[in-house]
Amino acid sequence: MPGDRIGGAPDSVVILGAGHAGSQLAVALRDKGFTGGITLVNGEAEAPYQRPPLSKAYMANGQGDALWFLKPESYVAKDIRLVAGPAISVDRADRSVTLADGTSVGYGHLVFATGTRNRPLPGPWADRGVRTLKTLRDATALRAMLDQTRSLAIIGGGFIGLELAAYANRRGIDVDIVERGPRLMARAVSEPISEHFLAQHRAAGIRVHLDTGVASLDRVGRLTRLTLDGDSHVEADLVIAAIGVTAETSLAQAAGLAVEDGILVDEQLRTEDPAISAIGDCARFPSAHADAPLRLESVQNANDHARLVAGRLTGTPATYDALPWFWSDQGADKLQIAGLPGAADRRVRRGTAESGRFTVFSFRDGRLFAAESVNMPADHMVARRLIASGGIVDADALATPENALKTFLQHRQDA
Repeated sequence: MPGDRIGGAPDSVVILGAGHAGSQLAVALRDKGFTGGITLVNGEAEAPYQRPPLSKAYMANGQGDALWFLKPESYVAKDIRLVAGPAISVDRADRSVTLADGTSVGYGHLVFATGTRNRPLPGPWADRGVRTLKTLRDATALRAMLDQTRSLAIIGGGFIGLELAAYANRRGIDVDIVERGPRLMARAVSEPISEHFLAQHRAAGIRVHLDTGVASLDRVGRLTRLTLDGDSHVEADLVIAAIGVTAETSLAQAAGLAVEDGILVDEQLRTEDPAISAIGDCARFPSAHADAPLRLESVQNANDHARLVAGRLTGTPATYDALPWFWSDQGADKLQIAGLPGAADRRVRRGTAESGRFTVFSFRDGRLFAAESVNMPADHMVARRLIASGGIVDADALATPENALKTFLQHRQDA
């Protein structure tokens, strides 16, 4: 059977999933000189593509080929075997993967990069024409539907829902957002950022219903009627559910790997099976930036995971400690986040919400641990370096626009 070479790289690597993490890993292995076989198992028929633009640029321009990680011929040039269709089982004892067409491929090392799946709507009406966005096919269908849509209801007030709402609003579509929680993007951002984007979306004419669930959903002629908590109603031509995702762990769990809100891995992204790693959105890993193991859904995390595993498989192991960062484009606003905004004992704002350009810095025990920038890309870039450098930062001085951010970074370097 295929296996790891003693003291060296594996003979072959099979990667399950061809999103950011999986595709980046395949390329990074070749860039680092890996000469063994690489099989990239893509769960879709299309060539591997980037997902984040599906709710952003692709909605506007419809340029599917601009989403490709590589041109199809480049996989051949890099000697990466690209398999369309999903894997259906993993045999750890035999070190093999069975594919959807019934064929089997052996591995020296297996990497789960299976990403996530959309969280389904609860209730008996979950299948009544409600659309979701996950794949390129989903996005293409939604683009066509929005051309014929006058009113849109979005269930969920996270990044995807808000990005779609902003796009539809710019198209002149009447938009309602229904969010069960007390604020927008509550899992990802601080309260000041939630408040800013709530004000922005409402100012644009979008109706936002907070602390509100959907009690029932029915067809009324050509419209869909959403009955909300409190017995109020929203009617729309089109309904999109964007209520989050869950890690795609079914194959890993069936293979006997430990799973808990993601595939559990160590600080080098290894599962309890030394021949198997997990990376990207499906992996739950220990982090210096959190009190407990966490699972992240971000391009940065996927790419950095891929590079770390590529290094380990080619002889340069390392511990994963990258600072998380994220972004979201909503209407005219670009939100960029460095670190993990969570419970803070102090937050300060640099700039003003009224100007539409500001950064919220979050502190705990005097240490800067997160920065959320709205239309301030320079702040974001400096904040990433400042947070990663660690140490104590004067919050009052940081909130003063007259103090250049780069000087704080220089002070850290001189310390």
